[in-house]
Amino acid sequence: MKQKITIKTIAKELGVSSSTVSKALKDSHEISKETKQKIQAFANLYNYKPNHLALQLRTQKTKVIGVILPKIVHHFFSTVIMGIEEGAIEKGYHIMVCFSNESYQKEVETLKVLSNGSVDGIIMSVANETLLNKDFNHLKELVSEEIPFVLFDRVVNEIACDKVVVDDVGAGYKATKHLLESGRSKIGMITTPNYVNVGALRRQGYEKALIESYLKTSDNLIVEVDEKQDVKQQIIKLFNEDIDSIFAVNEIYAATAIRIAKEKGLNVPKDLSVIGFTDGLISEFSSPSITTVAQHGYIMGKQSVALLIDRIENESEIFKPKKIVISSDLKIRQSTKPSS
Repeated sequence: MKQKITIKTIAKELGVSSSTVSKALKDSHEISKETKQKIQAFANLYNYKPNHLALQLRTQKTKVIGVILPKIVHHFFSTVIMGIEEGAIEKGYHIMVCFSNESYQKEVETLKVLSNGSVDGIIMSVANETLLNKDFNHLKELVSEEIPFVLFDRVVNEIACDKVVVDDVGAGYKATKHLLESGRSKIGMITTPNYVNVGALRRQGYEKALIESYLKTSDNLIVEVDEKQDVKQQIIKLFNEDIDSIFAVNEIYAATAIRIAKEKGLNVPKDLSVIGFTDGLISEFSSPSITTVAQHGYIMGKQSVALLIDRIENESEIFKPKKIVISSDLKIRQSTKPSS
């Protein structure tokens, strides 16, 4: 059976993007006459036929927005969902929430299902495994097929889409500066592997604050947690170092550090100050309660859905990707030693 030719096939054979092929076949003024003639001739030669069913599905509005999250265990993502849902309902949309479970393959498969016409647009935070693999072809296909989508929190800079992020460098700086100003100088950090951009950016803020205080940064004071392994056993290693405080990039790591400190007979915050990230229930009701960086996930969700709906409802306009950066705040609680 003869293989069916697609826009992707034509693009690959002629060394152009799928978007260029699509526009050329629609006789768009954005494509040069020479390129249009070459693409149209190739399509005619191989008897290219557009998938009218797919086109019909894509042009019909569902009033549904797809949301792909890496996981739900973090309080941050649950607050983002609240913001997305409220913003969607205000505009007459519903949401369909899916999870990649940090898997590249699951992310690819979920995007494939959602982008076949099931939803009008997609909001997502990229899976850890996708960031590790650095394979973003599935996201590039969304761009080439002109499917409205927004990336939030964990984003990919080279993808031309709307993005909503926290000022992670500024947040890491604020957290570390707070510890320094409360008299701490031997500050350990519990973070993600460096390929996870949010952790890498928070580390930049941490290092910036230390350098400003003329303190050396040391890899021995930084634990990059692999969540496929025992998290507690990885964090324990930090307690072998001479530290007086810890900055953790999420509240689960912060709570785990406090638990280990207690098991070792240390008093928090007298012997060890701990600051976390994400102002969730764990931070609020831990003993002691945890000083934390509030990311404003609800605001991020509302901003993300507002950008997406604007794109969905104004598809005829020339698309210029927007990036919204949301600042963070410190919530001071019992786990950090007050300045004397």
